[in-house]
Amino acid sequence: MYLTRFRVNTARTGARRLFGSPHHVHGAVNMAFPELPTRDGEGPRVLWRVDHHTGTGRTDLFIVSPRRPDLTHLVEQAGWPTLPEQGWTTFSYGEFLGALAVGDTWNFRLTANPVHSIRKPGDAPGARNKLAAHVTRRHQLGWLLQRQERGGFEVVQKPADRRLLATGDEHEVIVYDRTPVQFGKRSAGALGAAAVGGTGGTGGSSGKGRDVTFTQVTYDGRLRITDLAAFRRTLTHGLGKAKAYGCGLMTIAPAR
Repeated sequence: MYLTRFRVNTARTGARRLFGSPHHVHGAVNMAFPELPTRDGEGPRVLWRVDHHTGTGRTDLFIVSPRRPDLTHLVEQAGWPTLPEQGWTTFSYGEFLGALAVGDTWNFRLTANPVHSIRKPGDAPGARNKLAAHVTRRHQLGWLLQRQERGGFEVVQKPADRRLLATGDEHEVIVYDRTPVQFGKRSAGALGAAAVGGTGGTGGSSGKGRDVTFTQVTYDGRLRITDLAAFRRTLTHGLGKAKAYGCGLMTIAPAR
């Protein structure tokens, strides 16, 4: 497994065009691998997330993948092509995962798509339930807390004397960047051209597909590992829906 960080040059027109659509980023990330992992639900998959650092104006693309990526095409379009040191950095993630232990406490960041299953009045008997976005902070936080045990972690609880509210402030986590996302899903050919800065798809493919709509939420907080195997799976398989579009990747850093 590998963890890669790519710094985005947001002053470039190509970077703004590329990172303006999760669909374009999805295509560009896939193009970093000659062959993508099999999507059988068992093995690790390619996960990615874009972090915008408000204080510094810096934007980073993080990728977790079973194979080492080649991001030369991203450097050419959205980086600093003449400065090799401003390209990307790839770390051996397997060694890091192997050093984790139950009871360890870490800071974490997760961008996710918190949804729940609903049945609307008037739905025919036997009709499949529909997925709907959680829209309030309370429900979005509840979505994360419901996945703690299966995810192999627990969000650290605040001591009572540090809670600012009577309810809703029991855990060391903040929920922010609650952003509705909508974009047109174009054909694979058009996507490939957009990802590398072209204007048309291979073979003339430029047709439109269905729109994709979801809500993207970022969580920053502190967690404790409770189940090592399950937690490693969370870090390498992702959490929740919309993983192809920048959701599901949790990263951790030493707690201070």
